Amino acid sequence: MQLRYQYRVYPTPRQQDMLARSFGCARVVFNDALRARQDAFTAGMKISDTEVQKQVVTEAKKAPERVWLAEVASVVLVQACQDARRAYRNWVDSMSGKRKGRKVGAPRFRSRTDNRQALRLTRNGFSIRRNRKLYVAKVGELKVAWSRDLPSVPSSVTIIKDSAGRYFASFVVEVDQAPLPEVDSEVGIDLGLTTFAVLSDGKVIDSPRFLRRAERTLRKAQQTLSRKEKGSRNRAQARLKVARAHARVADSRRTFAHQQSPAIIRDSQAVFVEDLAVSGLARTRLAKSVHDAGWGMFTRMLEEKAARYGRHFSKVDRWFPSSQLCSACGVVDGPKPLDVREWTCPCGAVHDRDLNAAINILAAGRAERRNACGGTVSPAA
Repeated sequence: MQLRYQYRVYPTPRQQDMLARSFGCARVVFNDALRARQDAFTAGMKISDTEVQKQVVTEAKKAPERVWLAEVASVVLVQACQDARRAYRNWVDSMSGKRKGRKVGAPRFRSRTDNRQALRLTRNGFSIRRNRKLYVAKVGELKVAWSRDLPSVPSSVTIIKDSAGRYFASFVVEVDQAPLPEVDSEVGIDLGLTTFAVLSDGKVIDSPRFLRRAERTLRKAQQTLSRKEKGSRNRAQARLKVARAHARVADSRRTFAHQQSPAIIRDSQAVFVEDLAVSGLARTRLAKSVHDAGWGMFTRMLEEKAARYGRHFSKVDRWFPSSQLCSACGVVDGPKPLDVREWTCPCGAVHDRDLNAAINILAAGRAERRNACGGTVSPAA
C-alpha cells in the first residue's frame, strides 16, 4: 500500500525565491490547462491530454508572455498539467456516476493569494543525496529534518508551503502491510464533546480541546491583525502570527489523533464507530466544539491503520439509537437531551450515557459483521 511521509524542510533565502517561482509557474500551467479543457468543452470539441500539455507547456514556453516558464524544471510544469487533468476528470466522473463517494465540485483556478502553495515532482525531478539532503531540480539541495527513515524509495514528492510560511516535503512510498498478531478483544467507540471518546471496555479518553485552550492567544493575535493597514508589511507579519497560532492548534490535534488511533488498533481485533454526520453537526450551535474535536480525522486514521495492520474497521449506521437503547434488556427508552449523562431503564439498569452507547455500537457492529459473514445477526439478550 502507498503512504505519505511528510518532513519539514528548511530552504535558504535563494532557494525560497526559486521555490516561489516554481509555485507560480505550476499555478499558471494548472490554470491554463484547466481553461483549455473548459474552452474545448464549451465549444463541443474533444481535446486529448497530449494536446493540452503541448499547448500549455511546450508552445507556451515559446510565447513572449510565457517565456519565463523555462526558468523552472519542466517536470514541475508537466505534473501541474497532470494535476489539472486529474481534477477535471474527477469532476466529470463524479457527475456521470463513475466516481464513487460524495459528489466532487468543478475544479477552481488557483490564485497567487492562496494560503497553501504546492508543486509535485516525480523521480526524474528529485533525489535524496548521500548527505541526506533533498535535491530538487533547479532549486538545489534542501535541508530536511528527518524525524524517521523512509521505508522504501519514494516514487514522488510534493513540496508544500503552508499558510504559516513553513515548508514541507511529502513523499509517496510503497509500504508492505504488516498484520499484527490477532487478539480476542473487540471494541465499540462512542465519540463525544464532553469526553473525546468512551470505549465499550470502560476506557475514557478525555477531550483535549486544543482550540478552546488557545482561544485567548488566537483572539489577541486576530485583534492585532485587524488593526493593521491592509497591504502593509506589518499586516503581513501579523497575518503570519495568526497562521502560526492556528498551525500549532492543528498540529497538536493531529498529533493527538496519531497517538490515540494506533493504541486502539493495537489492542483490538475489530473496531466499530458510529457514522457521525460531521458536516451536518458543524452547522449547528456546537460547530466550534465539533471542529475542535476532529472526529473525521480520528476515524479516518482508525480506518487507515486498521487496513495497514490487518484489523477490522466498520461504521455503524448513524440512525442507530445507540443512546436510547438499553444494553441490558434491549428496550428503546426514547431520545434524551444532551445534559442527561445517566439514565435508568425500566428494567432497573442504571446506565452511563456514553458507555451504554459504546456497548450498543459494539453489539451493532458485531451483528453487522456476522451478517456479512453469513452468521446470526440477532444479538443475544
